[in-house]
Amino acid sequence: MTDHPITVAIDAMGGDNSPEVTVAGAILSTRQNKFNVLLVGDKASLEKELSKHDTENLSIKIIPSEGKIEDSEAPALGLRQKPKASIVVATSLVKKGEADAVVSMGSTGATMAAAVVLLGTIDGIDRPAIGGPIVGSAPNQVILDLGSNLDCKPQQLVGFGVLGSVFSQDLLKIPNPKIGLLSVGSEEGKGNSQIKEATELFKKSGLNFIGNIEGNDLVTGKADIVVCDGFVGNVVLKLVEGLSIGLANQLQTALTNSSMPPEVISGLIQKLISDNNVVDARGGGPIFGVNGVSIIGHGSANAATVHRAIEMAAMCVSSKLIEGMNKQVPDVMASITN
Repeated sequence: MTDHPITVAIDAMGGDNSPEVTVAGAILSTRQNKFNVLLVGDKASLEKELSKHDTENLSIKIIPSEGKIEDSEAPALGLRQKPKASIVVATSLVKKGEADAVVSMGSTGATMAAAVVLLGTIDGIDRPAIGGPIVGSAPNQVILDLGSNLDCKPQQLVGFGVLGSVFSQDLLKIPNPKIGLLSVGSEEGKGNSQIKEATELFKKSGLNFIGNIEGNDLVTGKADIVVCDGFVGNVVLKLVEGLSIGLANQLQTALTNSSMPPEVISGLIQKLISDNNVVDARGGGPIFGVNGVSIIGHGSANAATVHRAIEMAAMCVSSKLIEGMNKQVPDVMASITN
């Protein structure tokens, strides 16, 4: 645990429904957890939203910024052209030690670019990754990368593995987590050259590497950490998201002509979607590999999701996730280059 109240900087202008939902989510977090929240964004807009709520005795402060980096903008160019944008200012608060973590529901690319430029990366990691639990039947299984690195070198896959391993140990409390490479067959030797080379490096890493796993192993949680490049990972992510909706539609069709009350049917469908939507349940996930806590959430987040993302940020801080990564990652990455 930290020896001071946790302070989280919020990119209050990021997301489809901000600043309304970011302000509401921040208020929810400060009420329930007594976090210090720094709302970064347009001062007038944030004051207007805060005036709609009872904020007495809540530790919320506005940090003015100018503009936001849109999803349509190139992240690196956006950082250069908008140095006072909300995500840049929010991330800089972590760099300066004025906040313990940053949370954004805005542009994933801009959030990652700001984290890499301002916070730097863990020694041994040249490409940070996006990851986390996404499969409802295996809610503690971490999959990475989920889309930030479409082409990866074998060494980078090992980096994803050790980053996921530290996350599983420190946050999910899984001792000696099992790491699997997502491939086209479970037998050693199956897969492309990237997978085959990564397998040999994992063997040298000292990590609890269990070899290849297949797509059908994702729903059973055979591995605690599933490693893949961002191209494959993003396909898996979108499949999981679409599958829960498809199953819900099938269930609704099957039960429409039954004698079951409509409200019961609706409840079953909502539970099915909720049980399979692990991403929303956690609010967001960290950028794996940057030297500071930066949480990315979904652009369509509501206030409850923002609240959970803030809680995730606080968990990363209190568990000393970054300290753990700085301690373990360099040694593992050095071991595979010798």
